Amino acid sequence: MSLNERKIRILEAIINDYIQTAEPIGSRTIAKRYGLGISSATIRNEMSDLEEMGFIIQPHASAGRVPSDKGYRLYVDKLMKQKEFTEDEVDILKQHVIKNMGHIDYLMQETARIIATLTNYTTVVTAPVSNEMQIKQIQLIPVDDRSVALVIIDSVNEIKNSMIKLEKPVQIETIGEISVVLNNIFKDITVNDLDINKLNSVADRLGDEKELFLSIVKSIIEKAGSGNSSHIYTSGAKNILAFPEFSNLDKARAIFQTLEEKDELVALLRQTGGDIQILIGSENDMDQMKDCSIVKANYFLKNSAVGSIGIIGPTRMDYRQSISVLKGMVRSISDMIDYINNT
Repeated sequence: MSLNERKIRILEAIINDYIQTAEPIGSRTIAKRYGLGISSATIRNEMSDLEEMGFIIQPHASAGRVPSDKGYRLYVDKLMKQKEFTEDEVDILKQHVIKNMGHIDYLMQETARIIATLTNYTTVVTAPVSNEMQIKQIQLIPVDDRSVALVIIDSVNEIKNSMIKLEKPVQIETIGEISVVLNNIFKDITVNDLDINKLNSVADRLGDEKELFLSIVKSIIEKAGSGNSSHIYTSGAKNILAFPEFSNLDKARAIFQTLEEKDELVALLRQTGGDIQILIGSENDMDQMKDCSIVKANYFLKNSAVGSIGIIGPTRMDYRQSISVLKGMVRSISDMIDYINNT
């Protein structure tokens, strides 16, 4: 059975109508509403074929048809026309980036909020983490004679800290001297740009403090290139309740629980490559997300993915709008991180 032009037009009508109304649609409604130039009987026959092919389903015996996950996948991959950003949306993103430039925590939270506002869906954003991020400042803060707090501030004002345990007591003056040396070595470079020969040369000149110096350097390299799963920002979680698909509180509760689990959110957003990725319904690995679609993408620094943004909504979500907003935000965030990382 072939998917001819007439079947495609009927499938598009069913998908577009269901995205707007959340109501099953019948052949008579399609004939009246979409002006396809064919009778409702012909539409009914074509709908039977589409159902047999798995592109639509009939939720109840007396109801019309609704798209299946397979139908949405065909729509997203082959039928959907790209939507360009409106001037108002472009202005919103520009103002957002300019206002929050240099304030990475607030920028990530506001990014989640703005996308949730523009789409009326739920948004999840991870903060940027990458070995490509330049180190702006290193602080060593003595806690006692056998422990030092390490604080690293990168070029997008992300702060990472850890506690370093020392093998032997060290004077506060020594920690201060090593701090100055470390800032001279690491300032305005990435971990990947570290000159190992220069590092070893400096270590050799420190004499008795060489081992202490190298242990601190090791901690800096590990911490500067590490991620922090707590840096996840969500917005619009309650938007889920506005959709009739989630009037069942058990379904809504399962989604809310997922949004509260940081490790699950990281797994949800994890992807490879730079293209926008769309997971529809049953394509999601998590059972509690089987009634949702996720539109997600990475944002970049120097062609290296440093964070992710995901939009979560019902399977009948407005994919054109979500993809358009996500593309615009990814481009704006990537440009901003690139700019402040090089200033």
